[in-house]
Amino acid sequence: MKVAPNKTKTKAKPIVAVIMGSLSDWPTMKEATDVLEAFNIAYEHQILSAHRTPDEMRDFALDARKNGIKIIIAGAGGAAHLPGMTAAYTTLPVIGVPILSKTLQGVDSLLSIVQMPKGIPVATVAIGNAANAALLAIQILSIEDNTLALKIEKFRANQTIQVQKMNKELKASKY
Repeated sequence: MKVAPNKTKTKAKPIVAVIMGSLSDWPTMKEATDVLEAFNIAYEHQILSAHRTPDEMRDFALDARKNGIKIIIAGAGGAAHLPGMTAAYTTLPVIGVPILSKTLQGVDSLLSIVQMPKGIPVATVAIGNAANAALLAIQILSIEDNTLALKIEKFRANQTIQVQKMNKELKASKY
């Protein structure tokens, strides 16, 4: 079940795949697609379950490089096997996003994703932090793309300016 095909405003072929185990993961994973759109990175996003659609997940991972994907961002909650199983079937970088859960507040997902066996790495971001997963993907892509490197530098400079503005507000107020 796909959420949607390449939704980026550009007509470029997707180079980042954002996958998730369930539609309930979409509100979190949308943060990643929002960041990718802000940086004009072509992406695709879809639902693939390591447990309910293992064949489709395997086929996706095996074909991702051939289909032009360079990085996979995989979000999952609970047992959170999607990032690790995807990484088992591809040599592309996989960034895992642990999804916040009701039972253990996403700690179960985090531990599942970070405890990968040697030889099958999955980069992992904080629980629910799909935006950082997208930023990490962009930083990886910027290794070979100076335009993206400049965009990341500008983004970071803007963050600095925002913190400086907040500091001035704080000092000028009665907080």
